[in-house]
Amino acid sequence: MKQRLSALVLSFVPSFVLSFVLLGAASVARATQYPLSSADALMFGEVESITAHGEDTLPDLARRYSLGYEEIQRANPAVDLWLPGEGTPVLIPNQRLLPQGAREGIVVNLPEHRLYYFPKPKKGETPQVITFPVSIGKMDWNTPLGKTRVVDKRRNPTWTPPESVRKEHAERGDPLPKVVKSGPDNPLGLYAMRLGITPGAYLIHGTNNPIAVGMAITHGCIRMYPEDIEVLFPLVPVNTPVWLINEPVKVARVNGQVWLEVHPPVDAEGQRAEIDLEGFYALANAALGETPAAIHWDYVVEALKRADGLPQMIGLEMDPEDLPPGVLPTPPGEQAPPLPVEPSPTIPAPEALPATPSSESVPAAPLDAPQPTGG
Repeated sequence: MKQRLSALVLSFVPSFVLSFVLLGAASVARATQYPLSSADALMFGEVESITAHGEDTLPDLARRYSLGYEEIQRANPAVDLWLPGEGTPVLIPNQRLLPQGAREGIVVNLPEHRLYYFPKPKKGETPQVITFPVSIGKMDWNTPLGKTRVVDKRRNPTWTPPESVRKEHAERGDPLPKVVKSGPDNPLGLYAMRLGITPGAYLIHGTNNPIAVGMAITHGCIRMYPEDIEVLFPLVPVNTPVWLINEPVKVARVNGQVWLEVHPPVDAEGQRAEIDLEGFYALANAALGETPAAIHWDYVVEALKRADGLPQMIGLEMDPEDLPPGVLPTPPGEQAPPLPVEPSPTIPAPEALPATPSSESVPAAPLDAPQPTGG
């Protein structure tokens, strides 16, 4: 039991300290495919620290390590976005808790701006998850929630912009043609998969604006780095199920430990919303199941305020009589302690994306069909 108490004390330092893997200048990007110890595994990957060199920018490093724009920015709030500087440590947040629910097909968690693909394992194979950062819908062009499926796939798609999108561009002096041919100026990139959502047309597709991957910036579609959609496209057959979910707070018990991961929540328009602390407490209590656990609720609240996407170990399964001072138990079937804070904190908006060339600011849209929604 003394060893478990020591582990508990150590757990209440920032999780990235426990997870750091220091890498040299010659380190390469980690794969986006991870083995899962079992079909119900809940945590995978690792948090790493790298060193910025030369003209590295955080968006450059995000793409190199399969992260999104906002994802790397939240993990490194004190680092200059466009010029970190030679020798600056940069956190690479590639440790994650899996979202709740389905473990098949595609799962897109909108607050994370992240897609998970679960290939069906063959008999005797270890289950895998493949994950990529994505962009989602911006205000007035939200990405819908619920279950759908892939109904069509196309290489080298052309784009017929909806009239609403053409009007939007014409009003800002950036008129669009009626049809955009496949190529480097096509906002759909080189691969697109249509989802079975009506009315409108929603796609998972590439982009000619990779710097914006990981933001709420699309016309409802799910946008990926060109190299990521190139990997995903051949793996996903037509009729693959797709779940679009809104899960800003993830809680999991992993090997007797209680872990928490928090992302800024999104509202119905895809914009950041306030964190519901009461709702999280209910979620955390339910996640504890039938085993008593020692939860450090002050650390829980701090993790909620940060909402940086980094998994945080917040407690251990433990007998109540063995608790250290200041650590409160949550017995099975009982509610969590009263909130130690006042109103829910508001998460600040991300730094605005700088102006980009017109070919990068063109929003993507449906495949060959003028619809009211799309990319």
